[in-house]
Amino acid sequence: MTVTVLLEVTAKTEHTEDLIAWFAGNFKQTRVREGCIDIYMTRSQEDPNALAIIQVWEQRPDFESYLQWRADTGAVEKLMNMAAGEPTFRYFDRLDA
Repeated sequence: MTVTVLLEVTAKTEHTEDLIAWFAGNFKQTRVREGCIDIYMTRSQEDPNALAIIQVWEQRPDFESYLQWRADTGAVEKLMNMAAGEPTFRYFDRLDA
């Protein structure tokens, strides 16, 4: 069953544009990872520093493997340096409705 992963992060004001460019630059690598179906970025209309990354994966273990790879390569640390606080991850199952 597919899983939709919602990553919410608020950038430090001085790093917002850098963080957007950093995410965009990483998406190409993400899209070719095993199990990745889709990934895209959105920006809050109320707070221009608040970003949401929406990802769809074939299964949660695919995403977890990907996230571990990102941690191992230092990407998570780089993200934390530009974030104003802890990013949050939420996981959703698609419902047929």
